[in-house]
Amino acid sequence: MLRTAMKRLQLLRQHLQTPSPSKPSAPKLLSTSARDEGSQGPLAGLKAPLCTQILADYGADVIKVEQRGTGDDSRQWTNKRSITLDLKKPGGRDILLKLAKSSDVLIENFVPGKVEELGIGYDVVSRINPHIIYASISGYGPSGPYAKRAGYDAIAAAEAGLVHNSGEPGQLPVRPGLGMVDMCTGLYMLGAILAALNARGKTGKGQKLDASLFETQISLLINIGANWLNLGLEGKRHGYMAPGANNDRQFKILAERIGRKDLLQDLRFQTNGARVQHCETLDGILNDILQEKPIDEWMVVFGGSGLAHGPVNTIEKAFQYPQIHARNMVESLPCEDVEAGELRVIGVPVKFGETKGSIRSRVPFLGEHSDEILAEMSYTQVEREELRSREVI
Repeated sequence: MLRTAMKRLQLLRQHLQTPSPSKPSAPKLLSTSARDEGSQGPLAGLKAPLCTQILADYGADVIKVEQRGTGDDSRQWTNKRSITLDLKKPGGRDILLKLAKSSDVLIENFVPGKVEELGIGYDVVSRINPHIIYASISGYGPSGPYAKRAGYDAIAAAEAGLVHNSGEPGQLPVRPGLGMVDMCTGLYMLGAILAALNARGKTGKGQKLDASLFETQISLLINIGANWLNLGLEGKRHGYMAPGANNDRQFKILAERIGRKDLLQDLRFQTNGARVQHCETLDGILNDILQEKPIDEWMVVFGGSGLAHGPVNTIEKAFQYPQIHARNMVESLPCEDVEAGELRVIGVPVKFGETKGSIRSRVPFLGEHSDEILAEMSYTQVEREELRSREVI
């Protein structure tokens, strides 16, 4: 799981000569470390929460760069090695850059702009290692009006339409029991990393990848989003608010912003463990408070607090977000077969710095490309017509 709540770096190490553009090939990855001697996975020898977990399971050597003294709350996940560094100190930064020089992939999920402040951004790392795949995951992406906002799975699920469309009709919206947005973002980035490694095998060049929780959830709307974009079909739920306070510091901010500092003195809510134990009581209190003002006012109250927050949006409201347009999450394709003359589709959620993804064609009509594909397989027109006459195609 790739959480924006925990700021982490993970690297996939390499012990290879980077493929030359003049000799296109998939990366040949060989490991000499004792830890990998028994690995027979398809990524054995490739040195790198869900994205890196799967890469590790496939044989990659994943190095977690963790904060001294604390680590992160997903560190119990398997198949990884750990190093603790204080990246605010020159010595820690130097070690990180040396690791990056001999790595295939660097994955980070700081708030956009933070890695540049630390001196470990893509511009710096790519000068040291032009072959590296630099994968960044954030709440909303590195551009657009919401780029600096904190992001959590729960908030992205609410803001980008998942929660509004979950649960029983006429009842309150329901958040999925799993961190679906976190995990799907990890899966999207896993695929993007493998695609970027494949591109590097052909060109010898690395590149930067950007993914966000918000864009992932927008892309997961699929048919629901397409129905709204092209037909204006919408669900019925609206008007709920989702704040995120996952630790004591954030709960203090929440209590102060809603004008209920007394909650900080209540023994039932003084620690995260206590709040989990009494979550139903706390949820009831917060629900009553949040109903006292409209969503727009609460957005102002929480604005600038650093607390992850957002409305439980309808599909309509989700697609009205300026972040949608800033991150190119809606594209139009010409289509003569619809009245509007075009179809609006959801864009590519992971942004590639070099080999950019794109929406190249509309959904095909049934069997539209049968002749084209069979011709590419050397079937003649006569043979294709014969297959069609026999209702094979």
